[in-house]
Amino acid sequence: MPDVKIVILNWNGEAHLRRFLPSVVAAAPAGVGIVVADNGSTDGSLELLASEFPTVHVVRLDTNYGFAGGYNRALEQIEADIFVLLNSDVETPAGWLEPLLECLERNPDVAVVSPKLISFLEREKFEYAGASGGFIDFLGYPFCRGRILRTVEEDRGQYDDERDVFWVSGAAFCCRAGVFRALGGFDGDFFAHMEEIDLCWRMQLAGYRVRVVPVSRVFHLGGGTLQTDSPSKVFYNHRNNLAMLYKCSSSGQRLLVAVMRPALDLLAALSYLVQGRTDNFRAVFRAWRDFFRWHPALAEKRRTIRAARKAPVRHVYFGSIVLRYLLGQRTFGRLM
Repeated sequence: MPDVKIVILNWNGEAHLRRFLPSVVAAAPAGVGIVVADNGSTDGSLELLASEFPTVHVVRLDTNYGFAGGYNRALEQIEADIFVLLNSDVETPAGWLEPLLECLERNPDVAVVSPKLISFLEREKFEYAGASGGFIDFLGYPFCRGRILRTVEEDRGQYDDERDVFWVSGAAFCCRAGVFRALGGFDGDFFAHMEEIDLCWRMQLAGYRVRVVPVSRVFHLGGGTLQTDSPSKVFYNHRNNLAMLYKCSSSGQRLLVAVMRPALDLLAALSYLVQGRTDNFRAVFRAWRDFFRWHPALAEKRRTIRAARKAPVRHVYFGSIVLRYLLGQRTFGRLM
């Protein structure tokens, strides 16, 4: 029996802990530990945990290191064979974890597995952040089985087959601790957003598979830390996506991205300007500024990743999901 720990990263999430943690405790199989890693909260999170959840272990960090840095620092202090990283705004029904652990047991070359993510508020729909497994197009745009750009599908069981995917959401990320540590965990420079896609990409380059098991499902509220299209989220998504592509993509893909992405990101920035969202307009340019400043460090990371490469990456859509979307292809359908 592997040593399994559910680890929830928290930052000023007292309300989420009060609302969602009881379901996590109730659904945890016998022998599975639950840990809350607190990212320097200043609300009543720690007091709530001490008074109402005495069986939950707490790892205290001194400040907010973001999703990537917070998890990296917390997991250094946690001994386990399998880490189950879970957002604080996820409701877990009974029996959700067992199918994920069984998948890892059956498939020693699978590094990470995820359940199907359903919207907590609209339970007939997929949840935006991960739906039923994620993919990426050749220009770096992520999409999911159940969500293409802004269009989220109803869950009618159309994506209930267990299969390999390109990435799974960090909202419910069940991974082998040894692989996580061997690859250096999340890229701490990302702070937040895209870090799980980046890690899934590196896992595949190292010869592992990424898998979704939709027979397991959880309910995710989403948007608990940064609201959709906030300037901070726009900045992190653009910057980290460019950094991930620079580190992990093939030479041919990297060349096409270098040609196409500046124009596409300029169009995105101009669309924000037309809408009067000047903070988001500036966020796109700040993302490119920081990306250029990162070049020396990213080049070193790329050399390390390419030197350790053991396998080609599959499950990349060799086209533009943005173009397909504009032409009317707004559901996953038969894309891949």
